[in-house]
Amino acid sequence: MGTRNPSEAGRRSHAERGTTSVQILVLLVPVIFALMGFAVDLGRLYLIRGELKTAANAMALAAAQQLIGTEAALENATAMALLTLDQGSGIGNRYNFGMLRLGETTGLLASETPQPAYFATLEEAAAGDETASQASGTEARYVRVTVSAEAPLTFWGLLSLGAERKTLVRAQAVAGISAPLCTACGIEPIAIPALDQEDPVHFGFTPNTKYTFAYSCTGAPAPGTLANTVQVLSYVLLDHYNAEAETLADEQTQLYRIGAQGLLPSTNTAVSCLSINAEKQIWTNAAPRACNQIVVSQVTSFLCGLTTRFSAETPEACAGIPEIESLAGVYAPDTDLTDVEDYASYAGNARRVITVAVVDQIQNTSSMIVLGFRQFLVEPNPDDVTINPSDRYGRFAALYIGYPVPVRQGRFDGCTVAAGPGKVVLHQ
Repeated sequence: MGTRNPSEAGRRSHAERGTTSVQILVLLVPVIFALMGFAVDLGRLYLIRGELKTAANAMALAAAQQLIGTEAALENATAMALLTLDQGSGIGNRYNFGMLRLGETTGLLASETPQPAYFATLEEAAAGDETASQASGTEARYVRVTVSAEAPLTFWGLLSLGAERKTLVRAQAVAGISAPLCTACGIEPIAIPALDQEDPVHFGFTPNTKYTFAYSCTGAPAPGTLANTVQVLSYVLLDHYNAEAETLADEQTQLYRIGAQGLLPSTNTAVSCLSINAEKQIWTNAAPRACNQIVVSQVTSFLCGLTTRFSAETPEACAGIPEIESLAGVYAPDTDLTDVEDYASYAGNARRVITVAVVDQIQNTSSMIVLGFRQFLVEPNPDDVTINPSDRYGRFAALYIGYPVPVRQGRFDGCTVAAGPGKVVLHQ
């Protein structure tokens, strides 16, 4: 019997192993390429879904800001949501690496222009039930936006599952009002005493009732009510003077800007925000005078800012405020300047809505405790289109509306409160 040469057997074994490796490699190459292709398609789908989610978030947040409890709210909300898709600014939301516009159809791909759906409760909005009844403008507090678009398939298109070389991708967002805020920023630093501290919802104020706001004074003659109002609400300005401001730092200028837009942004929250249960003091140079004297100029400056919510013209009484020439054109008037009897019929953009602090009392102006925040719609003076900043009592008329308008910024921590304004947040 012959003996096999060990070196020859080794060469054969090595050759066989090499042949097997080549065969395995030939089999694995398409698999590897397929896995790489699927990974590319999957990554692209995740990217597109992220872009659609960003668009849905932007639309939902924009719409929710317009849910202010009026009959016109839904129309305004939908218009603002669709504005986030407008390419006129060059920053409208797109998808597929930012190449395709939402709501348009290309040769291969299509996407629908999403229409927001509005609900009174978060549970209804988050349920995703397309058949759920939607809320009216006066009731809607939450918005749901569903965005869908077709995404291209490259490698998956080689399979029967992806024969159309595209697939539908969806993203959803729910935005709306938050829980009541404990700290509200950017609101008006007006303090009014509660008519009824035992009423946690309205503090004794009656919805859709017009009140006369008059700056607190002592003695007689006491300020009377303006026409078509039922009661005088005495108010004071809380001290939020920013002593560290480097630009537009004059006190009168700051008060004008606060009247025009609410508390000014600042890294110091003590200047830009108000908190429930906090002890507050009156604006130092705006202490109440005797009622037979003209209100202090600081109050007039604040009211001058308030007039910008009605008109771009500068009243004569405001001409002496430093920098007013450059500031007056910054603030646009409300889009609805009418005298409103029922807040639901108000069709404006909330420029006339003020959010004020309700306090325990204003007799002791060095120690006022904030009980909560409530909102009023400032009304034009009778037979006028604005308010009178030179009123000797610092008066203006305002309709009590409760707390339907979202506050721009704030926090939830620090108090226990069942009612009050919130801010717009993403819920889903």
